[in-house]
Amino acid sequence: MSSRKRDMPTVIAERETTRTRAKTALDAGTILEGVLEALGDTDPSSPEARALVLDHLRVALKAARQAAEAELIATHKGTRCAQAICAAQDEIVRAAHLWATSYVFPHHPPSRSEALAIAAVGGYGRGTLAPGSDIDLLFILPEKQTPWGESVTEFVLYMLWDLGQKVGHAVRSVEDSIRMARSDMTVRTATLESRFLTGDKALFNRMRTRFEDEIVASTGPQFIAAKMAERDARHEAQGNTRYVVEPNIKDGKGGLRDLNTLYWIGKYFYRVGTAAELIGKGVFSRAEYRLFVRAEDFLWAVRCNLHFLLKRADDRLTFEIQQEMAERLGYAGRAGMLGVERFMKRYFLVAKDVGDLTRIFCTSLEFTHAKRVSGFGRVSARLGANRTVIRGETDFVLEHGRITVARPEVFEDNPVNLLRIFQVAGREGVMFHPDALKKITRSMRLIDARLRASPEANACFLDILTSPESVERVLRRMNESGVLGRFVPEFGKIVALMQFNMYHHYTVDEHLIRAVGVMADIENGKLRDDLPLTYELLPHLSDVRLVYVALFLHDIAKGRPQDHSVAGEAIARKFCPRLGLSPAETDTVAWLVRHHLVMSEIAQSRDIQDPETARSFAEIVQSPQRLALLMILTACDIKAVGPGVWTGWKGSLLRALYYATEPLLSGGHSQVSQRDRVRDAQEALKTALSDWPRDGLEDYLKRHYTNYWLRAEPELQVAHARMIERARARSSAFAGSIAIKSFESITEVSFYTPDHPRLLSLIAGACTMSEASIIGAQIFSTRDGHALDTFRLRRAFATDEDEKLRANRIIETVRALLEGRKYLPADLGHGSRYNKRLQPFSVPTEIIISNSLSRKFTVIEISGLDRTGLLFHLTRVLSDLNLTIGSAHIGTYGEKAVDVFYVTDLTGGKIVSSTRQRRIREALEAVFAAGANEKARR
Repeated sequence: MSSRKRDMPTVIAERETTRTRAKTALDAGTILEGVLEALGDTDPSSPEARALVLDHLRVALKAARQAAEAELIATHKGTRCAQAICAAQDEIVRAAHLWATSYVFPHHPPSRSEALAIAAVGGYGRGTLAPGSDIDLLFILPEKQTPWGESVTEFVLYMLWDLGQKVGHAVRSVEDSIRMARSDMTVRTATLESRFLTGDKALFNRMRTRFEDEIVASTGPQFIAAKMAERDARHEAQGNTRYVVEPNIKDGKGGLRDLNTLYWIGKYFYRVGTAAELIGKGVFSRAEYRLFVRAEDFLWAVRCNLHFLLKRADDRLTFEIQQEMAERLGYAGRAGMLGVERFMKRYFLVAKDVGDLTRIFCTSLEFTHAKRVSGFGRVSARLGANRTVIRGETDFVLEHGRITVARPEVFEDNPVNLLRIFQVAGREGVMFHPDALKKITRSMRLIDARLRASPEANACFLDILTSPESVERVLRRMNESGVLGRFVPEFGKIVALMQFNMYHHYTVDEHLIRAVGVMADIENGKLRDDLPLTYELLPHLSDVRLVYVALFLHDIAKGRPQDHSVAGEAIARKFCPRLGLSPAETDTVAWLVRHHLVMSEIAQSRDIQDPETARSFAEIVQSPQRLALLMILTACDIKAVGPGVWTGWKGSLLRALYYATEPLLSGGHSQVSQRDRVRDAQEALKTALSDWPRDGLEDYLKRHYTNYWLRAEPELQVAHARMIERARARSSAFAGSIAIKSFESITEVSFYTPDHPRLLSLIAGACTMSEASIIGAQIFSTRDGHALDTFRLRRAFATDEDEKLRANRIIETVRALLEGRKYLPADLGHGSRYNKRLQPFSVPTEIIISNSLSRKFTVIEISGLDRTGLLFHLTRVLSDLNLTIGSAHIGTYGEKAVDVFYVTDLTGGKIVSSTRQRRIREALEAVFAAGANEKARR
């Protein structure tokens, strides 16, 4: 016992000579002293001693992480937390190594061939670790592996594995390390980040010296090109935008990996050890470096908190965790914004800052790469070289094909040039030189009230906004540079603003830019198949510019306490005169902003074939020109919400509403009559079914009511026809069909069966039994008493085969339910996996019962928090109340369900009794209350 205690000063002295990290509460020497004290006379190399070491390490690591988490919660300092976790991990590795070399495999003095050094690489090598991060280690040998080195390596690794850590490791000689770093960019990056932990430091230094001299010194441009290509590929894999509402904080655009890329290239190319040294290299100003530090600290705070909350490694900031994360970081709700929305806005602003910094840095290096580079990777700049004059421009030139300022005073002399440089870049179709980006960023103070009031500046901006060839690209660059938010302060308020819901895929500013981009695509001749009506309407618009302006403004008042459509109208009336629009043009844009949601709401939640629907919509629109403008704006708005949100079905609903309304506004002189549209649809179906006998085809066409030809898209009509024909050939009264829509991430399941008062409820129940989320439905009846229903289900499986299996299971379940071979349980839908996704959200329940929206039906509009099984429970309640559903309009907007039913009583009359209406309302509210109780219980 005493002899081992006398050995400890030697052990501690060895640890101190290899120590490279800042002090931490966890200390390898202290841990081992405690182990020795507890061992007594037990042999230190015994299994019992190893178990005791493991226990002490486990307790110490747990205590260190708890201390790091407590400090993170108290201070919100993310970098400090990541460094503290890393420092604790250093001591764990050192303690395992020292115990192995001092007591288990002592070898004093080791020969030169038996030296061993352990280095941290990867993220661990940078000196920062998240709680769930992998531990990447490099065991460095002088030459080949020896039995002693292999034993020590195995002991250290098995100790770490037994602690439950995810350890990535490599064992290489110095020569192997250099050879592999030369040929493998991943190994080269890891070696660049290597940091000595313990063992033979001279061996580590020899490897680093050779790496610097033999590889880094002569391969700067190659490394830059590889890292930038790697960055671009990673961005593409993550959706190539930083404004997705569930971002990946590590690999997403604007995340930690972008900062890592900056660090790698800076260290490699400029031969610096820290980001702070980039100030001296002229890459960053001091303000930009402070921005770098703040961004890094915030992202580390989010990542560390995320790992602590989930108790595992996961870098995707999903809806389920965002609210708890906001509370943990101290973001409370304010007027018009939830706490979680304030937190996410902060996140996206930081991601934007990271994008600004990495773009300036990496683009600068891209240009450096194109110039002469000395052997040490330093730039020999030729400021006057490779410049091209832009015709008609004296303030801007092209350098290496990218636009930049002709002289340093361009913006100071005329601040309008801060807008004009974007105008010229768009017109010429060129990208920005990094020097121009830096100059723009550092000239933001020039965008003041005087510039905002300048007719020349506003005319320039209107030209940018209405130039279809370049508008989306230029607006995005203006936004990323900060110019757009400064020039249009109302837009600046919604930059990085996230709406905490599952419907919108992007931040508000990104959505507005994408919406404008969709309009540009239409003008450029794209999207003709997706938005056919827009091409028919475009030539008849009096001024296409008004659509661009309205799209730019339609959501600009989001995040305010008042209704954003009303507030947006007020902003439009103030902003449009700035752009030089006339009072009449201003009035049109303001009207479009005020009513930009109306057409989609009516199209998706009302029976379009009911004359009252078109009549009430016409009263709002009042003119054919406004109808055309609103149609185009609505299509662009929906398509810009996110991938798969726009569907052919939604397009058909909008077109049906347009065609039903236009004759009321144009005195009956519609360009395409309803009769013509029915005829065209039937002729298209005849062409698609040219293999059918003519008599049989004519009989089939007579089965359908007019609304079927107007509402069902052509592709669906063909699928329905073939499904019904298969049923006829089998002499079957029931048929089902499946269509996998990969692009929209939905699966369509259609049913043909004799009509049944509870059919809708049975189908919804069958979907619920298969945990299928219904996001839309089309309900039709045929003249021969059959129902023809198509349900659109959210995709759940990666492969089409699995989707088809689930869909076939639903079809067979519906058949069994109709035949009485199976029954639906009353508690169907509770505890579903999909419901867990909705846990963070709260949607008020609203039930509207109206007899004024239809001449024949009572319209029941139900909105509230969606959940698996909701449609089943709602339709079952309606059936239990002896209501006949004439048509149903099922809509899902992220977490919000909006279901509208056109119903009558059993005699075909409206529900006029207030007592019965109250009973209907209470029964439907009880459905949502049951869901809320289940949510609270979980």
